[in-house]
Amino acid sequence: MIDTMSVSADAASSPEGEPPRGVVAVAIPSYNEDRFIGSVVLKAKKVAGIVVVVDDGSRDRTAEVAEAAGATVIRHERNRGKAAGIATSFRWAEEAGVDCLVLIDGDGQHNPADIPQVVGPVLRDEADMVVGTRFSGVQSRIPTYRQFGQHALTTLTNVASGVAISDSQSGFRAFSRAAIKKMRFRSTHFAVESEMQFIAYQAGLRVTEVPIHVVYAEPAKRSPVRHGTQIVHSLLDQLERRRPLYLFGVVGTSLIIIGLILGVKVTATYALNEQLAVGFAILSMALIIVGVFFALVGIILHALRVMIDDLRQP
Repeated sequence: MIDTMSVSADAASSPEGEPPRGVVAVAIPSYNEDRFIGSVVLKAKKVAGIVVVVDDGSRDRTAEVAEAAGATVIRHERNRGKAAGIATSFRWAEEAGVDCLVLIDGDGQHNPADIPQVVGPVLRDEADMVVGTRFSGVQSRIPTYRQFGQHALTTLTNVASGVAISDSQSGFRAFSRAAIKKMRFRSTHFAVESEMQFIAYQAGLRVTEVPIHVVYAEPAKRSPVRHGTQIVHSLLDQLERRRPLYLFGVVGTSLIIIGLILGVKVTATYALNEQLAVGFAILSMALIIVGVFFALVGIILHALRVMIDDLRQP
């Protein structure tokens, strides 16, 4: 049976002052988090009636501790990665018919007391995806190297996806029922948050963000370089699949412009010295031809994507 959670915090109140009500569930994808998962579940249950822990093949007592704390546990038989845990959370939420799904991390980094602020825009029907941002309005002690990497990845994700937020890598998010139905992922690792922005852009979902508190009590579990490389690779894959005209168009246009600039240089050199810079002339023509090819590929792939999207419409 699904409980109904009322949100009474000021940030979640409706303009008329009445607290909105809706079925809200908190999902916590976790892997080997038995040190923290119990306290995270207990804190989440103070503000939400439904707490689900997706145990992604943990080798420790994560599932046992989560159940003892009062969470419903969904187990993966083996470790399949963060994206799989999040995908399972969305499938469960759609089947359960919840009005709002909240995602938080199981390592104690997020403060469940921020849940009412994060779900507020969804329950007021102001947004379909709410991102809890670490870089707007709240000062948290975030390691400098993490801030640098997060800002760099956010800039790349914003430019590539067409959706601008201040913290593209935040795992603290809330989703409306409409967004829950749209979130289907190709990512298999930690690039899933970036992919959400592409999905939001393509589906026309309303996106906003609210400030949250974070605590970094433990060192990073994974290499920041490997993490960043995975996300950049995923961004290129997402661009190719979801925004091919943007990707191939930018590359093609850039090559054409460079080719034209070289062509102007060749022409100017010939006008002044009556000597043809053969090497630059060949390079100029090659760049223009390749640029036109890229642009045409982008147009064709874009047309195919639009046709496929139209066929998928009911």
